[in-house]
Formats: sequence, C-alpha cells, structure tokens
Amino acid sequence: MSPASDAAPTAADLLARFVRDVPDFPSAGVMFKDIAPLLADGPAFGAVVGDLADRYRGTVDAVVGIEARGFMLAAPVAVTLGVGFVPVRKAGKLPGPVWAAEYALEYGTAEIEVQQDAFGAGRRVLVLDDVLATGGTAEATCELVERAGAEVVELAVLLELAFLSGRDKLPGRPVHALLTV
Repeated sequence: MSPASDAAPTAADLLARFVRDVPDFPSAGVMFKDIAPLLADGPAFGAVVGDLADRYRGTVDAVVGIEARGFMLAAPVAVTLGVGFVPVRKAGKLPGPVWAAEYALEYGTAEIEVQQDAFGAGRRVLVLDDVLATGGTAEATCELVERAGAEVVELAVLLELAFLSGRDKLPGRPVHALLTV
C-alpha cells in the first residue's frame, strides 16, 4: 500500500489549493471565491469534474448549472455522465416561456429563470453551482426545477460558506459540498 503522501489529492485538497479569495468583490465587505485558477489547471479541474460525476453516475437525468460559474461546472459533469445540461439564467436571457424566481444574495437581489419545457415530469436533476453562500440562489433554483416538473436529487457545490448558513434555506434538501469553509 502506498504511503498517504503518495495518494492522489482529494477534490477538497484541490479546491483548497486552487480557489483564491478576492476581498471586496463585487462589493465592499464581500470575500469572493475565485475558481478561475481551478478552471485553468486541466488536471485539477478534470479531477473535480470526475469526482462530481462519480457521485451521481446512474442517478440523474440532467444537470442544472446556475449562471454563470455553475455553467462551467455543470456542463462538463453532464457530458461525463452522458445526460443533458440545463442552464438556469439571469432574467431575460432565455427564449420562450420561462419560470422565474427572485432571490436575495449576500450583496443584493436578483432574478433567475428556467425554460418551462426544460424537464419532463419526474426527471431526476442534479443542481450544481460553485458556492453555497446565503442559499438564496440555490433555493430559487430548486423551486424552479420543481415548478418545471422535475425532482431535485441533490444540490452540489464546490464550496460551502458555512458561516452564512445557506443550508438553513434548504430544509429537507440534500446538499453536498466538496469543501466547507
């Protein structure tokens, strides 16, 4: 058996190494979690995508990505799983009839939408985003998926900011964070 030091890094190890803090972005007092260094490192990004795909293999029919950083994660996970990718976008960005939901952020409010025909009834969906902060975006996205007729299997995030208590807005919903800070 190989020593622990020879073991491949876990997804949490990779996130701790490749995600950087950017203070006061997008506004004063916010500590932004920048995933760009992770995305720029092919092996690290591939390992994180692989870890997420392994967890959901055979259990979901689609992967939802939340605009915008969730797109960068959800699309490759969906491709790896061989299932569809569905974008949840900012208001006014999707054609056709949409379901909309407003939510609060730690630094303001926003509205997101999903196309009404994005899912068939009973489809099993993974909702994937980069960070779980206050939980507003995640809560609104889960509500949109359900309004469109699908079932949220789990909400997965790279990072959970536990001090913001985002899980509190998601009672009864399974949440998986690769790294909690």
